Amino acid sequence: MRRLFPVFITLLIISCQKDSNSFSVTGVAEGFADGTPIYVYEVTDSQPQVIDTLTITEEKFEAMYPKSEVLSINYLRIGENNSSIVYFPENEDLKVTLYKDSLASSYVSGSKQNDAYTAFSKKIRYFNAVKQTNMERFNAARNEQDNMLVTQIQKENMAIVQEETNYKKQFALDNNNSLFSVMLMSEMLGRKEISFDDADVFVKSLSPKVAALAVSSNLQAMITNAKKAEVGSVAPDFSAPTPTGEILALTDVLGKYTIIDFWASWCKPCRMENPNVVNVYNQYHDKGLNIISVSLDKDDQKDRWIKAIKDDKMDWYHVSNLKFWNDPIARMYNIRAIPATFLLDENGTIIAKDLRGPALGAKIASLLGQ
Repeated sequence: MRRLFPVFITLLIISCQKDSNSFSVTGVAEGFADGTPIYVYEVTDSQPQVIDTLTITEEKFEAMYPKSEVLSINYLRIGENNSSIVYFPENEDLKVTLYKDSLASSYVSGSKQNDAYTAFSKKIRYFNAVKQTNMERFNAARNEQDNMLVTQIQKENMAIVQEETNYKKQFALDNNNSLFSVMLMSEMLGRKEISFDDADVFVKSLSPKVAALAVSSNLQAMITNAKKAEVGSVAPDFSAPTPTGEILALTDVLGKYTIIDFWASWCKPCRMENPNVVNVYNQYHDKGLNIISVSLDKDDQKDRWIKAIKDDKMDWYHVSNLKFWNDPIARMYNIRAIPATFLLDENGTIIAKDLRGPALGAKIASLLGQ
């Protein structure tokens, strides 16, 4: 019995040292000087915030953190360097490998999500390298006026872009209960790399815990709003202040045909398109064409908004909440880029979207040209 007692004490000490309610983050920082700080950021559904500061000593660092059921993405920022090393605190002991000469190759391992993200990052770096090489080849071929090679490189680049898109879609589906995957699909949808049907399939595959996150709810809202603002649907009604402060609703301005025009005074492509819209309006307003423009100007840009209306001779209906990209009408119509247009019939049904330049004039001419 006396022999067993010291063994029992040793086991007790070991078990006390390993807190089951915590997980460790240990790191190797190759090439970094002693005293270099590492800032630990946490990103949940709000802005990132620093939750800890570690210090590199003899090219190593370590920390302990309490386990949590809250899903989040964390990242490390070393000293004054703006590069970040993303990781997922999955309540498992993690190992960080940092390379001073190649922060892009640094990674975190020790859990399923982190290992998957490391593989994802490596693959994305491969795609970026191929696209960069293609760009250099394209520029050289164009300078040499080798049109056949230019066409070939363009096809190769389109193929690699499609391969990258397919890879990201499959990654998200294979890791569908990762916060990162939800953010990835939201970004891809915003860039129109995937369809709303693709995003809908992904959202329906989420577990209740992940689906309850704000970022998942936002993605679902994007999908829902997009379906409401698709061709064939009745345009969602809205109301907002005019430049003079009155509240004007979409239903108040419906004509035989109506264009909803999303723009902003700061948007150069919008300002370049405005003369074309003005020309179409002047030609067809008397025949039943109305326009209501929704500006995404900021709160401190009201005077600039009003001046742009006058300067561009936009003699039709205007509204704005002056909330930039947070404008509720823009969110309702799932606006991710401007200019953006919706063409409605007299019943408010969307019959076309995003007509610009000659296409807009041709469409209106086909409807009101007789």
